[in-house]
Amino acid sequence: MPAAYDQYLVPVVFRPFAEDLAARAAALRPRRILELAAGTGTLTSSLLKAAASAEVTATDLNEAMVAFGAARVPDAVWRQTDAQSLPFPDGGFDLVVCQFGVMFFPDRHAAFAEVRRVLAPGGRFLLNTWGPLGTHAFGAALQEALERAFPSDPPRFLPTVPHGYSDPAVVSAELTAAGFALEEERELTLEGRAASAADVATGFLTGTPVRAAVEERGDAPTIRATVIEEMTARLGPGPVAAPMTAYVFCATS
Repeated sequence: MPAAYDQYLVPVVFRPFAEDLAARAAALRPRRILELAAGTGTLTSSLLKAAASAEVTATDLNEAMVAFGAARVPDAVWRQTDAQSLPFPDGGFDLVVCQFGVMFFPDRHAAFAEVRRVLAPGGRFLLNTWGPLGTHAFGAALQEALERAFPSDPPRFLPTVPHGYSDPAVVSAELTAAGFALEEERELTLEGRAASAADVATGFLTGTPVRAAVEERGDAPTIRATVIEEMTARLGPGPVAAPMTAYVFCATS
């Protein structure tokens, strides 16, 4: 999964937002950065370039992602870590960043409390979350294709997890409840570009938990062909481009 995720989804879906978040991080002039849910290291790499003087510690719960990221971005310190129980001392970082990861935390209150604990006084928490699924043209096309392939029981991973924390008012309220002062909340729409709709479909079907959901339901090759056909019909043949909307938050400890 990490290799497929990194090959097909990272350049199209995640890198544009990683470059934006890294630029915002660099503007804060951090010295010690902790990254949560680092995945294969696309934001990690962007942080090291944009904030070259900062020390970056990248963490993820998934061991395979950490191994892949450590090989891909060796200049960061990598740790396999649960964001709800961080193995770092109080006040050890002046910036914590998380790209499209907070929606995966089973207990966000515990995770946000841990972020606040490891931040120095006045430190910042910089994060982004996806908007509703309908504002992400690639994801929406994939979900529509899955609903065609499984009319009675389509996988619901995309709308319930990555796009299941898409109300900025809820995010802001939970940050405030954890003791943060919200400095900025911004809606951001960027364009993703892929060589083909088939590449995007392959990324979601082999590089995310959608893979397991599809394999549980039937003939994966046939389903993949149906999904690629439907996504190509919706997004077009050849190189494709599509808008993707997210929300960016910056909060102070």
